[in-house]
Amino acid sequence: METVVPVEACGLVKRFATRGGTPLVALDEVSLRIPAGRLSALVGPDGAGKTTLLRLIAGLMKADGGQLRVLGLDVGAEPQAVQDRISYMPQKFGLYEDLTIQENLDLYADLHGVEPGQRKERFARLLEMTDLSRFTGRLAGQLSGGMKQKLGLACTLVRSPDLLLLDEPTVGVDPLSRRELWQIIEQLIEQERLSVLISTAYMDEAQRCAQVFVLYQGNLIAEGTPEDLSERAKDLCYGIEPAAGVPARTLQARLIDDREHIVDAVPHGGQVRFIRSGHASLEEIPSLHGEQAAQPLAARLEDGFMVLLREHASDQGQPSPQAPADEPGGEEELESERRPIIEVRDLVRKFGDFTAVASTSFKVFKGEIFGLLGPNGAGKTTTFRMLCGLLPASSGHLEVAGVNLRSARAAARRRIGYVSQKFSLYGNLSVQENLEFFGGAYGLFGGRLKARLDTVLRQFELQGQRNDRSGDLPGGYKQRLAMAVALLHEPDILFLDEPTSGIDPLARRAFWRQITELAAAGTTVVITTHFMEEAEYCDRIVIQDAGRLLALGTPEEVRRQGGEQASDMDSAFIAVVERSRARLGMAAG
Repeated sequence: METVVPVEACGLVKRFATRGGTPLVALDEVSLRIPAGRLSALVGPDGAGKTTLLRLIAGLMKADGGQLRVLGLDVGAEPQAVQDRISYMPQKFGLYEDLTIQENLDLYADLHGVEPGQRKERFARLLEMTDLSRFTGRLAGQLSGGMKQKLGLACTLVRSPDLLLLDEPTVGVDPLSRRELWQIIEQLIEQERLSVLISTAYMDEAQRCAQVFVLYQGNLIAEGTPEDLSERAKDLCYGIEPAAGVPARTLQARLIDDREHIVDAVPHGGQVRFIRSGHASLEEIPSLHGEQAAQPLAARLEDGFMVLLREHASDQGQPSPQAPADEPGGEEELESERRPIIEVRDLVRKFGDFTAVASTSFKVFKGEIFGLLGPNGAGKTTTFRMLCGLLPASSGHLEVAGVNLRSARAAARRRIGYVSQKFSLYGNLSVQENLEFFGGAYGLFGGRLKARLDTVLRQFELQGQRNDRSGDLPGGYKQRLAMAVALLHEPDILFLDEPTSGIDPLARRAFWRQITELAAAGTTVVITTHFMEEAEYCDRIVIQDAGRLLALGTPEEVRRQGGEQASDMDSAFIAVVERSRARLGMAAG
């Protein structure tokens, strides 16, 4: 019997109306075929059309042109027939937080018409796969981020679908939870021969897939196996050690600014991994002169992806790199910069009988990039919110910018900038109106506000979007606007709460180029992230779990603490957390 193609699109077009009157073309003549019984990935920058394509496949929107068949059915003509045979997990899956895990499963089984006789076996299998069997009576609102994602996947799968659509299912979860989610997905494919289409911002996830489709500005610009796409960067990838005392991010900034000769550069495992342009030999690259010898590396999918994006991306809309500011020079200046701007001693935060942060101590110095890492539910967000003055400590000493936060939180907040994970912008206001509103909240008015507004619009390449409604901006532009808002009043300390969650590699490079610039100019940056590559940009990091501080040091020191197998921050993070949990006899999650 001939296998039905799960998804087949030919010349697919989708447009959206805009306030300006010119339609936004989200998908432009896209044609593709998704293989059956395998895992396929959609990748591409923010605004490429990935979510739009998934929603069309799920029958939640109707195409403006072209043909789209799902499981042999015309989804435009028979959306309900398609929805009866697929499962779709959107980015913001709707769990009912005041219901328990079991009650959420029961509710979604009711919604999908799962027969009572089928539920017991299906639920037992899903709970075993997700390791949630012990927690069925716990409210969904009390789960960690990783556990919520696993429950969301279980609810999506209360019936056995012919096609599973996942829209960035691992955004905002830590490496341990990401690993567990992928084990579940791969188990489903192996045991049920399930066809899965996933959109992801993480290239290491796309590397696991049988077929990868690359979207850019609504166009399908490449497709193939991860190995096929990696070939685009073959013989162009290298690793280089920064000179002693030079942060990897400083060398990375120097390389990535060399657009003529360098396609991409990123800190990795204490080195800087970079891709040279095909037309330039190593000897011809000025940014490498005086540096240590570069060693060739095998190309990865992410390398091929970056080559593709650089080929298609124009300079328009990309933040312009600037030369890094000079590193502090002279022993006297260095000594003055080593005073702590944040000091934490024996910090404790309790919620009733639950201790979220237990006796934590560390210092952060002026101009430092300091990372707070940990699994979902580890206590890092609670620590972060106390540092920002958004949450009072139960006990301990907490000083920020020379102000004791336990007695003068308002005074400290005037000297900090804050970018939240969900970007606290007003979606109905334009870019300029958001900046004017927040500028007034920071006490900026008249000529001073206008000068700062013009500066941040230029700094974050938002001049062309100043009259656009912020709610209509792609994720990468929302991130830039959130950064511009946070820096309007020129704070001493910038707090960033998972600011690149779900953002593609191209936007992440541009973001970290700006952060490197800020730190070099003396701004202190404190960041939480689940993307371990970003820990390599930090001067020092802490890893927390169950409210306890497990590791504190430079990325190199933490990698050493992870053991011989910890070649990168991802493996070091997992090793540190799992070793601590094994000692304490804790369960994951």
